[in-house]
Amino acid sequence: MPRIDLYRNVHMGQRARLFALAVEVGAGDAAAGERSAERCLAMTTELREHAAHEDTYIHPLLRERAPAAADALDAEHLRLDAALAALDERARAFPGTSPEARPEAQHGLYLALNELIGAYLAHLHAEETVAMPALWRHCADDELAAVFGAFRASRTAEEGLADLRRMLPALPPAVRAAVARATVESVPGDEAGRSLDALSATLTPTQRARLYADLGVAEAWALR
Repeated sequence: MPRIDLYRNVHMGQRARLFALAVEVGAGDAAAGERSAERCLAMTTELREHAAHEDTYIHPLLRERAPAAADALDAEHLRLDAALAALDERARAFPGTSPEARPEAQHGLYLALNELIGAYLAHLHAEETVAMPALWRHCADDELAAVFGAFRASRTAEEGLADLRRMLPALPPAVRAAVARATVESVPGDEAGRSLDALSATLTPTQRARLYADLGVAEAWALR
């Protein structure tokens, strides 16, 4: 049976949305630049919040049981923090850019975003290939489950739904179905349909149809 992975699903969602944002910023016209700048700022806010969650719920255990792995993550933070700050600076400056300077300013925003993506991918790789294996070696399953449970307990229902909707489109169908099934089974039966509808709102029509088929329910039932 696979062990609990504290990073995989959320990181898959982050990669997908970072890549999509890079395409949006690069391919958008100057008129869409302010919206793209706002989305970049929203992304840096989200990534910092995610890092704070890891620092609160995962990394104390890592520091205690596998300090060398924790040191490897700390080394990533300097480059990552600098890239976050550089993107914030570009995004905040964009609305004040003159119309004629906006195409170049938007390309600068694109470059700063991709610099962040490069740094962030390295950070995710370290967490997935250094930190998580170290936690598997030094921690029992019930300890990992307690970490995940403590994080989930800290989130409101709305925050928990937002977390899932961010990651679900990036997950393999079987994993997506398992996550959705566990979520729906955690609510009263008369709310299951509404819960599944809300959970699947960020999926493409094809992904949504596959999810309902995997769960063995009719979409019309879920939407009632």
